[in-house]
Amino acid sequence: MDEKLRILLCEDDENLGMLLREYLQAKGYIADLFPDGDAGYKAFLKNKYDICVFDVMMPKKDGFTLAQEVRNANAEIPIIFLTAKTLKEDILEGFKLGADDYITKPFSMEELTFRVEAILRRVRGKKNRETNVYKIGKFTFDIQKQILAINGEQTKLTTKESELLSLLCSHANDVLNRDFALKTIWIDDNYFNARSMDVYITKLRKHLKDDPAIEIINIHGKGYKLIIPDAKEE
Repeated sequence: MDEKLRILLCEDDENLGMLLREYLQAKGYIADLFPDGDAGYKAFLKNKYDICVFDVMMPKKDGFTLAQEVRNANAEIPIIFLTAKTLKEDILEGFKLGADDYITKPFSMEELTFRVEAILRRVRGKKNRETNVYKIGKFTFDIQKQILAINGEQTKLTTKESELLSLLCSHANDVLNRDFALKTIWIDDNYFNARSMDVYITKLRKHLKDDPAIEIINIHGKGYKLIIPDAKEE
């Protein structure tokens, strides 16, 4: 791998968790291990991960609950469930929450890495096919060129403005978690970066003011929501 991919691994069985982490690291991944859903979610908000591997039965917060919260913050990140459960209802519940795969215990380390690699290949292929242009109401937003256009007029966005608007568009009509946005764009969620993001939100509102149907609203204690009627990608 040219660049090490980062895995969020949540497993309350200490011995199994350590074995999984060591094996994944030996395969060239960065694997962060946490023993419960609460610790895993806090880590997710503070770090940027490429894929999540969650045990279903965990203390404090089970894998299904954790997956739902992760999906609310980032709808695109792949999730694999690990579980001793084999009931059809549990498997269906996992897939309803957006699981990309489901592995029942016991399993081999090779099986897990095979499934991780298969999912990451699929995700990378999808991203390569995705367009870089969003339709935002009356606006057209070209991510690659960092240009916001309306009625023939173009506004060249700064890199930070473009990155933030891109994240908002990917969560259109849904909540963009504040901590997730800070970690994704500014790397660190400290006070000064948080204030900086507020400034960029204000700038984006000004850029979008020519279409009164478009709004960026504050969701208290959570983040921001970009309201786009009939949101879609081109």
